Amino acid sequence: MKRLGILSVIAALGIGGGVGSASAADGVTGVDVSNWTGEIDWPKVASGGGKFAFVQATEGVDYRNPSFDAQFGGAAGAGLYRGAYHLAQPHESDGATQADHFLQNGGDWRADGLTLPGVLDIEDNPYQDRNGKNACYGLSAKDMVTWLKDFTKRYKERTGLRATIYTTTSWWRTCTGDSAAFAAHPLWLAHWGADPGELPKGWTAYTFWQSADKGPLAGGGDVFNGTEDDLGSLANPPAEVSVGAAARSRRTYTVTLTNTGPHPVTNVKVAARTFGGQRVVGATGRCRFSGTAVRCTVAGIERGAKVTLTFTTRPRKARGTVGMNVTVGTAKFTMKAR
Repeated sequence: MKRLGILSVIAALGIGGGVGSASAADGVTGVDVSNWTGEIDWPKVASGGGKFAFVQATEGVDYRNPSFDAQFGGAAGAGLYRGAYHLAQPHESDGATQADHFLQNGGDWRADGLTLPGVLDIEDNPYQDRNGKNACYGLSAKDMVTWLKDFTKRYKERTGLRATIYTTTSWWRTCTGDSAAFAAHPLWLAHWGADPGELPKGWTAYTFWQSADKGPLAGGGDVFNGTEDDLGSLANPPAEVSVGAAARSRRTYTVTLTNTGPHPVTNVKVAARTFGGQRVVGATGRCRFSGTAVRCTVAGIERGAKVTLTFTTRPRKARGTVGMNVTVGTAKFTMKAR
C-alpha cells in the first residue's frame, strides 16, 4: 500500500499529561534503573527533582528484571513518567523474537498518561568474556541494521509507536556503519560528561541524554531534551492513520485507512470527488454519494486494523484521464486512471 498521507487524530486521552511547563534550563531530570539498583525511594527521587524513570524490563530472550514491577509501579506511584527498556543481545536471536520477549514482559505501551515509548538498549557487548563475541556481538554492520529493523518493526506493529533507541555514538558508528535508517526514532544518547558530544548519523538532536552512569538521585543520571509539557506529549502520543489509495480501473477506486498509531480512532471522515467526466454509482461502508461526490464516515478503527472503502464510477467517455480527488482529515491526494 502506497503511503500517501497521514491523518492525525487526537485520541480520547488527549495530548499532554496535565503537567506544568517548569523545567531546568538544560532539560528535565530523570533516572534509569535496573535490578542492580535495588530498592528505590521513589518519593525521594520525585522530591529531588526527578520527573521520569527508565526501568529495565528484559534482556536477550529469557531474562526479566525481578524488580521490574516494583520499580515501574513505584515510579508511577510517585508521579513520574516511566518507560521500560530491553537490553539487546543480538547474537541470541533475531530482533523480532527479542521484541516479543520485551512486549510480553513489561515493554508493552500503556495508554495511562504516564508511560513513555519503550526503549531498545543497544550498546557494546557487556559479556564478551562470557559469550566470546566482539563489541558488535559478532554481527556485520548490515546484519546489525537488519536486526534493529526487525526489533523496531515488531515493536511498532504491536504498539503503534516507534521505540526509543539507547546507544553510544562510537558503538553506532562501528556496529551499524553509522546507519541513518533510524532517524525517525527518539534517541537516548549515552555519553557521560558535561556535554552530549557528537550524535550518531541521521539524528540532529537527542531526546534523552544519559550524562552519568551514577546520578545523584537513583541509578543513572538522565536529561530529557525539552520541557515537562514536551515529556507529557511523548507519553500521550496522538493517534495516527496511514492513508493509501489506488485507481483499480477507470471505474473502481479504493481508499484504505490503516491505524498505525497507539490508540483506536473514531469518526474518520473521507470525502471524494470525481473528475474527467464521471459519476459515482456505488460506494461501500457508511458512504453517501450523489453525482460526482461521495462522503463517508468510518465509525472506528482499532489499533493495527484497517478499513478499505471502494468507490464505483461510470465514465461518460471511453478515453482520457479520469480519477478522484480524495480528502481524509488534512491529507489530500489524487487517484488517476486512463
